[in-house]
Amino acid sequence: MASPPLAVLHAEAAPVLDLLAVPQFMAHLQLGRSAVYDLLRSGQLASITLGRARRIPTDSLTDFIRTRLEQEAA
Repeated sequence: MASPPLAVLHAEAAPVLDLLAVPQFMAHLQLGRSAVYDLLRSGQLASITLGRARRIPTDSLTDFIRTRLEQEAA
């Protein structure tokens, strides 16, 4: 029996990250474009660049919310 292609094995081993475009992130938090880019510039929000497109992993959204909740609870 032939083994599956290496790409299939690798894809199963790595978790899939969902990425949000800036407008999607804006809609999730009901923030303006400038506010989102301020968060990106200040390092409060992690992102990646793919070509000319900025993408924000959904994990970063969760981490950002968790951090803000902890700051406000303190």
